[in-house]
Amino acid sequence: MPYWVSREEFTAIAEAALAGIPRAFRKRLKNIAIIVEDYPSRADARAMGATRHDLLGLFAGAGYAEKDGFFTALSMPDRVYLYQKNIERYCSSKEELTEEIRKTLVHEIGHYFGLSEGLSQ
Repeated sequence: MPYWVSREEFTAIAEAALAGIPRAFRKRLKNIAIIVEDYPSRADARAMGATRHDLLGLFAGAGYAEKDGFFTALSMPDRVYLYQKNIERYCSSKEELTEEIRKTLVHEIGHYFGLSEGLSQ
């Protein structure tokens, strides 16, 4: 049975998960936005080879290796999307939801640092 929470509670859990990432990695997160949406767009899901109801998160942007001071200051932020309704659907308790948000966030931030799909799990 899915475990549903308000957007505010979901965002608070995501913020806590971000704060729990080791400082050595957190301090290297430059010009990146964490965005919570209910579902991915059809185009984003299709591009990832998934359905709109299966994708839990997505990284969109240039990533850490492609940034320098000039680029970072003038560019739009990279984005990590967390898809709330899809994540909730896989969880049956607050503990499971908290862990799934953490895993999804770490996975997508792994892409920011250049890890491929197989390595960022």
